[in-house]
Amino acid sequence: MSDHLAMPPGADRLRVRLLQTDPVLGDVDGNLARLDALVQAGTDCDLVVAPELATHGYHLSEVPDIDPIQPDDERLLRLGRHGPAVVAGFAEAFRHHTFNSAALLTGGEPRIQRKMYLPTYRGWEERKHFRPGGRLLCHDLAETRLAVLICNDAWQPAVPWLAAHSGAEVLVVTVNSATSTVGISTERAWEIILLHAAVVLQSFVVFVNRSGRENERDFWGGSRVIDPSGEVLGQLGSEPGELTCDLDLGELRRLRRQWPLLQESRAEIIAREAAQLAAEEL
Repeated sequence: MSDHLAMPPGADRLRVRLLQTDPVLGDVDGNLARLDALVQAGTDCDLVVAPELATHGYHLSEVPDIDPIQPDDERLLRLGRHGPAVVAGFAEAFRHHTFNSAALLTGGEPRIQRKMYLPTYRGWEERKHFRPGGRLLCHDLAETRLAVLICNDAWQPAVPWLAAHSGAEVLVVTVNSATSTVGISTERAWEIILLHAAVVLQSFVVFVNRSGRENERDFWGGSRVIDPSGEVLGQLGSEPGELTCDLDLGELRRLRRQWPLLQESRAEIIAREAAQLAAEEL
């Protein structure tokens, strides 16, 4: 499936292409080759986004012989040399550690965001296989600023808040979300989380989930783009597909000026109370 939602020419915009892929578990070469072909098909875009762990698949415990890759792996870097910047999830090798990471590839040095909150409960075992990241980074790209939130990081309200107050206008959320329940269906929970981030933080939200079936789990897709008013600009179903949307950055900036919800972070309050909480948890 492919779709393209365009704005009038000349508008202040960021053109984003979502790749809702169905990676083959452990087939790093094949997954990267397929991503490369999909990126080449979107060279009229500013940014192309693939899901969490798009290069490896999710259940790495099932393929223990598959190695993580370095951020400077030529196969990964090649994705960023077709014109658009690319966000791609991968299992990152760093010294003797492995991180669940996303690379922002723009033709030069890769910029890496590591997943900070690793779910390890019920059937999710990420902390057994990955080391948690320790920093949230924002990146300037094509006259805007974006942050990459990897799956469970977006469930922590402080993380998107930090991104927006650090100047991010676009929140890129890459995930591997399977059909399940957390009291409500996972699909409904994600809808609430994404709408909240878009409206309260006056940001565009680019949500890219994978599709397909892996290790007896069904990944439900539903990749979408949401604008700061909460409008869904475009959405995919459950099958693999691509979606292109234009983000009106000018309209976002006018909204932030008219309704300055982000004018005061009061970061000193957050820092003080967070330090107190951290001291209690020692």
